Amino acid sequence: MISVRQVVAEMYATNCWIVHSNSEAVIIDPGIGNPHLLKAIDHALEDLRPLAVIATHGHLDHTFSITPLTKSREIPAYIHSKDRELLMHPERALSRETRELFAGLSFFEPSDVFEIGNGDRINFGNIELCFDHRPGHTAGSMVIRSESDKLLFSGDVLFKDGIGRTDLPTGSASQMQESLRELFLLSDDYQVFPGHGDRTTIAEERKHNQYVSLALEGRL
Repeated sequence: MISVRQVVAEMYATNCWIVHSNSEAVIIDPGIGNPHLLKAIDHALEDLRPLAVIATHGHLDHTFSITPLTKSREIPAYIHSKDRELLMHPERALSRETRELFAGLSFFEPSDVFEIGNGDRINFGNIELCFDHRPGHTAGSMVIRSESDKLLFSGDVLFKDGIGRTDLPTGSASQMQESLRELFLLSDDYQVFPGHGDRTTIAEERKHNQYVSLALEGRL
C-alpha cells in the first residue's frame, strides 16, 4: 500500500509529492523554497528513508531543490532524457521574464543522474513506479503511475480543471493534445496528484475539464 505526503513550495506553489511505502520513500518535484525545500522536505519525511528524487519535467519550479537534496540525502535523481539538459541549463525552457529573475544563479547537475524513457518501470524498494513520456509542456514531460494503487503524478501535463501551458520553449500544443489523448486511456479510478493545485481524479477531469474535452475531440 502506497501513501502520499505533500509539501507545497513557497514559490510558484509547486506540489512536491512524497510517495512512501513502509519506511521507504520517493520524492517527486522538489521546487523552490527559501531558497530550497530541504527543511520542509526533511520535516515531511520524518522517519521515512528517501531512495530517489524524480522530476516530472525540467522546469525550474520542479527541479530547483534536486541537487541540494541529492547531496544532502546521498540519493540519485531521475529525469526524462529529453529534459536532462535543463538540470544544468534551466533557462533553455523558461520564459524571458523567468530567465531574468534567475539570471544571477548557477545550476549544477547532481552527481548521480539516471535518464528515464517511455514505458520504464522502476522498483524503489517496495514502490514500483511506471513512467509514461507525455510531451507538450516540455519535450521531456512525464507522468508517473503506481498501477497497484491507481495513483497518477501528472506533473504539469494535467491539473484540476486545467492543463500545462504549451507556449514555453520545447512546449507543443499538438504534442500536448496527443499526450492527453494517451493519458485518458487510463481508467477513471486513477487519483491524480498534479504539479500545482488540488488533487483530482481521471473521472472528474474527463467529465469537467474543458481542455481535456477539446483534446479528446482533436480540437485543442
